[in-house]
Amino acid sequence: MCKQAQVNKTLSSGAGHKSRKGLLIPTREAFNWSSVTEFIIVGFPNLQGFHTLLFTLLLLIYLFAIFGNVVIFTVIRSDARLHTPMYFFISILSFLEIWYTATSIPKMLSNLLSKRKSISFTGCLLQTYFFHSLGATECYLLTAMAYDRYLAICNSLRYPAIMTPKMCTQLAAGCWICGFMCPVIEVILVSKLPFCGPNEIQHIFCDFPPLLSLACTDTSMNVLVDFIVNAFIILVTFLFIMVSYIKIIKAILKIRTAEGRKKAFSTCAAHLSVVLIFFGSIIFMYVRLKKSYSLDYDRAFAVIYAVLTPLVNPVIYSLRNKEILNAIKRKIPQKGVINSSAQP
Repeated sequence: MCKQAQVNKTLSSGAGHKSRKGLLIPTREAFNWSSVTEFIIVGFPNLQGFHTLLFTLLLLIYLFAIFGNVVIFTVIRSDARLHTPMYFFISILSFLEIWYTATSIPKMLSNLLSKRKSISFTGCLLQTYFFHSLGATECYLLTAMAYDRYLAICNSLRYPAIMTPKMCTQLAAGCWICGFMCPVIEVILVSKLPFCGPNEIQHIFCDFPPLLSLACTDTSMNVLVDFIVNAFIILVTFLFIMVSYIKIIKAILKIRTAEGRKKAFSTCAAHLSVVLIFFGSIIFMYVRLKKSYSLDYDRAFAVIYAVLTPLVNPVIYSLRNKEILNAIKRKIPQKGVINSSAQP
């Protein structure tokens, strides 16, 4: 009642308003008392009785994803036999996945144990920015990996001269720089939107679509900008990858021996699997001209690209890759020998 009386007093005095042809138009300052300073992340409302089970399962997935990606990154960087362009990009992807999962999963774990699943307005924007920055970086990095495989198979004679260590470093740096620049416009536009309640985010973490649904104004411009940015990042990179693999498959089919075809395709199968899983989920989620399709669908696809993809990457690139497996096996005996030699 006091707040309402204060607003009525403000309205009657004309303070916090702009005059236009005799009319008093309220400005955002007149309603500062009702602006949202924090959000409540709803998470999985239909699974309220399974939070302990979900926490345990998510924690195990997170630890396995972190451990797997750390092992792959460490093994590739420490084994000279794996210092090739293909494994260089795999190590960068593993490094990226460590941070990609860190932007969302720890907060999800905290919310599963907390009664008040809150996050500040600034914290929500930061989580959204870093999540999309790292996601865009992964799109560009997967494209660079497809380009590497294309050169290795379709232009094998010039491959060593083109994919030099300097070239690999420049491609990786370009992926990170472009990735962190992409969501800047979207975050700035969202930060300028008025949020006056409700403040419940119908999602498992902060993201653009659920945030736009809470704004107290028309967000059609934001939805359009999101569509343009996401379509450019996701569809252009995915199209480039698919074109590369069409040319790769054509080149593989021209190889005369079955053993040669199998060996050539085995170097691409892991990367193509990751591409299909990752892009399949984010295209449905972000390349659309509406805020949301279905809350349950949005949550399900968010689990795929935010949780399962970082988990699948170590499995695909280690268990299905003999060279990385052999490198891991070479590291294990070395530690055993060192420990035994250190004993008196």
